[in-house]
Amino acid sequence: MKKVFEDYLAELQADIVAICLEYVNDRADDIYMYCSFEQGAYSFDVFYKINGKVVRKHQLNEALEELNGQPNEIYDVSRERQWSMLRIGVNYFKEIHKKCKEFNREMPTEIKMHYNVKENKLRATYKYDLVWSNDEMLLPEDIFLSWFEEVSKENNTGD
Repeated sequence: MKKVFEDYLAELQADIVAICLEYVNDRADDIYMYCSFEQGAYSFDVFYKINGKVVRKHQLNEALEELNGQPNEIYDVSRERQWSMLRIGVNYFKEIHKKCKEFNREMPTEIKMHYNVKENKLRATYKYDLVWSNDEMLLPEDIFLSWFEEVSKENNTGD
């Protein structure tokens, strides 16, 4: 059976999830991945929910529960490891763009993915209109940080 566009898209999104899950040694409650493509520029970033705390990729160790005043496990959040993950994420996103061209599909300007690790469930939302490049004051990082803040607030409302 011949693969269709949706098959390739699902595979590439699963690859993005896999690299983000590998970064946290397969230990996270939720993974939030942000992909942006506008004006020829690709952007990718990720944040996590671990032990009920929403943290960015460099803050993973802040989400660990302490045992005798010391964290249980230390994540490798070195700049090299962060950049490696982000580079791979961007490359997968570029592959999505190639598949869009190959199948004559419109390339999303934004993809927000939320992966619930325990339920093994991925939810993605797509935008096709300009999100940040039509505003001189915005960058993809601003949109990503806004989403991070929104999810952080949602998760801290019961505390």
